[in-house]
Amino acid sequence: MTEREPTGFGPRLAAASLSGQSDAAWARAATPHVDTAFLGGIALDEPTRAAARQLVARDREEFLPADPVEFVDDQLAALADAPLTPGFNVRATSPAPIRGIAAVCADRDAIVEVNAHCRQDEMCAAGAGESLLRDGDRLCTYVRAATDPGATVSVKVRTEVAGVDLPALSARLADAGADIVHVDAMDSEPVVGDVADATDAFVLANNGVRDRATVEEYLALGADGVSVGRPSDDPAVLRRVAAAVEDYFERSEGTGAGREAGPMRTPDGRSNP
Repeated sequence: MTEREPTGFGPRLAAASLSGQSDAAWARAATPHVDTAFLGGIALDEPTRAAARQLVARDREEFLPADPVEFVDDQLAALADAPLTPGFNVRATSPAPIRGIAAVCADRDAIVEVNAHCRQDEMCAAGAGESLLRDGDRLCTYVRAATDPGATVSVKVRTEVAGVDLPALSARLADAGADIVHVDAMDSEPVVGDVADATDAFVLANNGVRDRATVEEYLALGADGVSVGRPSDDPAVLRRVAAAVEDYFERSEGTGAGREAGPMRTPDGRSNP
């Protein structure tokens, strides 16, 4: 696998969203270590909110504010002075709510992250989360809706979904305007490299990122950055991962090895060469 040159923009280390837990206070606690924190996920429309209520009924944590748009805006406002780029992971069953939240994110210099990742039965039955991976056309409309207001767009995906060619889908998402493909590798880590080969979007690798070995595995496969999920509230893990990420890129930049990834928009919509 050929290593890729890191892009000029993108989270080399991110904290990944944990539903019902990843709020502004969580993101601020991670700021000494991460470049980006994805808040959420949050359900935006009635079908996904109904699914979220069902998840809460079986003791899962979810954000269920009265007004999701106001909640997103308030949470991002609380991070206006934080030394990181915030993002918000969102779930919806149509493009319109995505477009509305993307406008908020664009105004707040934040990333909007389309959730095509959640595998909870209730959310998939509503037509959101992982189910979107099997409907690439619809998922691409979500991405285009998110780009309309000028937001930087991430799509959170996962491997090991039957019938889904994730590298090919990732290329389609980039063509639709996705700046970041955020890959939960599950137990199929090499797919991260296949996605990196298939697209010039910034590839962020997730799952099991805990230490130097996992960081170096994903980055050597071709990821441009990594994200920490469940231990994102553990400063010891974040310190360890941050040191490994910094060391890796210092070495790779010193050698000048790898393939340069394509241009991306910065959060204010400008092209970043």
